Amino acid sequence: MIGSTVAKLWVDAGHEVCVASRHPEKLKPLTARLGARASAGTPLEAATFGDVIMLTVPLKAIPDLARDLAQSLAGKIVLDTGNAYERRDGDTARHATAHPQGSAGWAAAMFPDVRWVKAFNTVYFKTLETEAHRPGPRVGIPLAGDDPTALETAAALVRDAGFDPVIVGPLVRGKAFEPDTPPYNTGMSGDDLRALFGARVDTGS
Repeated sequence: MIGSTVAKLWVDAGHEVCVASRHPEKLKPLTARLGARASAGTPLEAATFGDVIMLTVPLKAIPDLARDLAQSLAGKIVLDTGNAYERRDGDTARHATAHPQGSAGWAAAMFPDVRWVKAFNTVYFKTLETEAHRPGPRVGIPLAGDDPTALETAAALVRDAGFDPVIVGPLVRGKAFEPDTPPYNTGMSGDDLRALFGARVDTGS
């Protein structure tokens, strides 16, 4: 739901988007709703198509995707929306949470040479649907990654989707906005996130 919701926001902003599934024929109703700038393909086709890849899959699917796509994604920017949920992901969630760089670092380690950014993992998809481009302080989307250029690209895409990007720092700082942290699933504004992270998180490596 995160993927299809953000895909619509990006199409509305003028981007071309390829949505992916192992069964892309099932995505025809979605691409019909999204319009001419949207297409559907396999994960490999989407990885080849995109300059920026949004990964919106359960954490337990990451190892299989890494086996299939790591080479195709080398050099590209990946926006990782994932969270570790033990009830859904089992032992995978425990391993990912125990990683020194959190679940995003655990995932990124399987994709050498990929420019990994943790993004769009803190906000419920219905909030993304209803609060994009709202007047006044916009909903904040915290971002963490080790590549400054990738972070700036991610921030631009967050703005295009109608939200306020908040660059927290390197990828390890993504642990500050995983489940059971203050900003998770609260719909905080960008200004509120900056105040929170300014008090709690420095941006050094």
